[in-house]
Parts: sequence; C-alpha cells; structure tokens
Amino acid sequence: MPGVSMAETTFTFQVDEGLKDAFAEAAKGSDRTGAELLRDFMRDYVRDQVEAAAYDRWFRREVEAAIAEADAGNVVSSDDVEADAEIWRAEIRRRLNGAAS
Repeated sequence: MPGVSMAETTFTFQVDEGLKDAFAEAAKGSDRTGAELLRDFMRDYVRDQVEAAAYDRWFRREVEAAIAEADAGNVVSSDDVEADAEIWRAEIRRRLNGAAS
C-alpha cells in the first residue's frame, strides 16, 4: 500500500507463453515492465475489492434500517407519494409551458 514499507516477495504463476510475450510487449510499449503493471493491477484489484466490501456493508445497513423503519410503521402511503408526484409533474408542465412561450 502507498506510503507503507513492506517486505517484497516473489509471486510465481504459470501463463501461456503467447500471453506472456504479448503482455511483455504491451508493457514495453507503455515504457513499463510487466512486473510494474502486475503490481498495479494487483493493487487496483485489492482496492476495488475493499471498496466493494465497504459498499456492501453500508448498503446492508441501509436496507436493515429501512426495514426496521417500515416494521415500526414509519412509511409513506402510496396515496401521499402519488399526490407529491402529481405536484412535481404539474410543476414540470408549468415550467415547460413557460419555456415554450
């Protein structure tokens, strides 16, 4: 992770020779080594997984809170929602009609 000094280790895996050659050529074309790109890809993947897990935890908390609110009867009726939506639609029609003038 950036700013943190960590011991380095070797990571070995098998890959098709053609893919290895194509990757090395692509890395060279971007003035990078394959190892640099693989480290970047690994960091990005780990960061994405951490962010996805954090979002999932947040989303689950929000859903649980919403279910608790609904179970407690703290809901808005469909009639109230439709009445508000009609006010919004009327306002938009008014604005559109005013803009057309």
